[in-house]
Amino acid sequence: MEALDRMAMTQAPTAPAASQPPPARFAVFDGDLDDTWLALYGGARALAVDTEAMGLVHGRDRLCLVQLCDEHDNTCCIRILRGQQGAPRLKLLLENPAVEKVFHFARFDLAALAEGLGITVAPFFCTKVASRLARTYSPRHGLKDVVNELVGVELDKRAQSSDWGRVEELTEVQLAYAAGDVRWLIGARDRLEAMLRREERWQLAERCFACLPVFADLDRQHFGSVFEH
Repeated sequence: MEALDRMAMTQAPTAPAASQPPPARFAVFDGDLDDTWLALYGGARALAVDTEAMGLVHGRDRLCLVQLCDEHDNTCCIRILRGQQGAPRLKLLLENPAVEKVFHFARFDLAALAEGLGITVAPFFCTKVASRLARTYSPRHGLKDVVNELVGVELDKRAQSSDWGRVEELTEVQLAYAAGDVRWLIGARDRLEAMLRREERWQLAERCFACLPVFADLDRQHFGSVFEH
């Protein structure tokens, strides 16, 4: 499916924070990537990924948007249409074993992508889990705090709670917010890996990442905390 003509691939939407430069390339797609961007991302060492949904309950609240960014700041947003059940190119990319996918709070995104599009993501890195293991000096592990400290970028979160279901009419502010949530993840991921290795917690982090698909499946089936007494 084609990128929207109204947004040139070399021009980002107006960013809500003046301190953030525009992405190297930016595109918005309906339903799936095109072949050009699939090839572009397929050669990446890592790919930052985020999702937006109508809410936090899988199966009730539909997936609305998937955002991607590579280490060269090539950023795109894929608008997931109501009733859509698959995205073949996106699935091929996110299941590619040669490309690491980087999430913040992967547990939610893994479940959302599996529930909404039948995608089983692998391999992946979760910056939220990594932050909790590495940044034990801080109680703040949200994306805004992690990116601010490790990358030096202040994220604008004003559009976080908004109507993502109006995919055909998403505002420039919403798209800029969505892009911002992935543009700095790879930099934060690299800093966190260095910290984890320094503190000899890297293998523990890998074991934690391996558990996340199980938690995502439990969330999709609406189980509570089955590990509690």
